[in-house]
Amino acid sequence: MENAMDRMEVKHYRESNLLKRRKLKNSLMIGLMIVATLLALTPLFSILGYVVVKGIGGINLDFFTKLPAPPGELGGGLANGIVGTFVLIGIASVIGIPFGIMTGIFLSEYGRNRFGRIVSFLTDILLGVPSIVVGIVVYTFLVLAMGGFTAYAGGVALAIIMIPAVTRTTEEMLKLVPSSIREAGLALGIPQWRVIVFIVLPTSMRGIITGVILAIARVSGETAPLLFTAFGNMYWNTTLKEPIASLPVQVFNYAISPYKQWQAQAWAGALTLILIVIILNVAARLITKKRS
Repeated sequence: MENAMDRMEVKHYRESNLLKRRKLKNSLMIGLMIVATLLALTPLFSILGYVVVKGIGGINLDFFTKLPAPPGELGGGLANGIVGTFVLIGIASVIGIPFGIMTGIFLSEYGRNRFGRIVSFLTDILLGVPSIVVGIVVYTFLVLAMGGFTAYAGGVALAIIMIPAVTRTTEEMLKLVPSSIREAGLALGIPQWRVIVFIVLPTSMRGIITGVILAIARVSGETAPLLFTAFGNMYWNTTLKEPIASLPVQVFNYAISPYKQWQAQAWAGALTLILIVIILNVAARLITKKRS
């Protein structure tokens, strides 16, 4: 009896020590995870804080409503650049979103063949191509053909950057839809394209919308391709067949200028771009948030 009690006490002691070691390891790993998270977030918040400190002074009503002032003069704003950025994003979205979604549908539903593998390979290549290369290509094939820089060329360049991101997001979201849902629709005699359009797409729409918004957020701050395509100007744009101002390009030009007023507005423009990206990301989260 005593031996049995001793064995139980020894067993209890070992289990207690094992539990303590597990708790210690768990606390240690949680601490390391917190430290790693702080190390990862520190540069991000440092950059955000620095941009806010440097740019908040240049944010005023004139910044959002007036055209750029002549070199060396005080005042003025970047209203034409802000509007031009939204125009370029609009052109890119009209071209890139439908094309990207349709390509993603093809790869997910019909891409199990040689042609599908080629399209998937090209999509992966486009994802890794530097944006400045996209700008040079569009300059060669579109800007030179049209005889000058245009808003159309800038929108096409941004659309090319958007397409692979939207394609991959659409493809992955559609693959998450169970095959049983497709089979149920086909078993009812519904054509495959109707199953895709009315059953599969609505099921994965939240994820697709998230990918689209994130793709838009990505191209919102692109500068390099716009230098070769939309170029920019200091006035309001009246036609899409002419160079158009954009916030990233104006921030770049102002940042390298010798005028302190322009440098201050460059920081304000950078802060505005960050706010646009944050708003788009928050919108993506709100759209995809599941209702309780």
